[in-house]
Amino acid sequence: MARIPLEDNFDDVINKAQRGLRITDADLAQRAEVSAEDLAAVKSGQPIDAVLRRVARHLRLSATALEALAHKRWYPQQPIFPAGFAAFNTPYGDITVNSYLIWDARARIAAAFDTGANCEPMLDLLRAERLKLQYIFLTHTHEDHVADLARFAADTKAEVWSHQLEPAPIADAKTFSENAHFHLGPIAIKTLLTSGHSPGMTTYYVTGLSWPLAVVGDAVFSSSMGGSATHFAEQFQNNQKKILTLPRDTVLACGHGPLTTLGQEKQHNPFFAR
Repeated sequence: MARIPLEDNFDDVINKAQRGLRITDADLAQRAEVSAEDLAAVKSGQPIDAVLRRVARHLRLSATALEALAHKRWYPQQPIFPAGFAAFNTPYGDITVNSYLIWDARARIAAAFDTGANCEPMLDLLRAERLKLQYIFLTHTHEDHVADLARFAADTKAEVWSHQLEPAPIADAKTFSENAHFHLGPIAIKTLLTSGHSPGMTTYYVTGLSWPLAVVGDAVFSSSMGGSATHFAEQFQNNQKKILTLPRDTVLACGHGPLTTLGQEKQHNPFFAR
């Protein structure tokens, strides 16, 4: 299977942090004591280490992690689930988007998280494993994550759930509030509101699989986090309080990019490494 690229480059991280903190180019150059030309070069993708390290300090980013990202020195070690978990990566325009399935092998019941651009691979797996899809959980309702929701819901007859602040765009969908709990046999699913990127952005914390699992949508990416020009502080605070406090071996199933683990992101994500 081809390796899924990281969602963001180092310049994306810089631009997200700068936009979220509402710091202008002129102000950042002055604070970091770098020239406007060097800042512009870095923001366009040129990895000038001295400038990176100066800028990182004023954007509350880890300079070491940002420099490693700039030089492509790190990629998350991929966690392995022997059973009960599958990840799907489907193209949507010029990007790709992830969706996920979990299931209880004894009861043959499953839950999906988002649909991606095309639900056919998930339908194929459900048929191959003879699974009954009980739930479709939405991390949020941005088009790339729910592009095939109507077909998926119609084909599986599964219940569609999302946070009450962000109802699903189909009829008969259900909503929950903070700290809702669901079960698939021995598998427990807890909802955590991690808003910022969108009003109802939800992280689903799953226990009962081989590893604790957090389906985080666009709240966090490996080596980055989702963008928010208007609610960056809210998003960052939610990530810190509700995701970064989970067990270190928690697998992070992100809306874009590869799987990762909380322990790896605490060491290598420029937003969270210290």
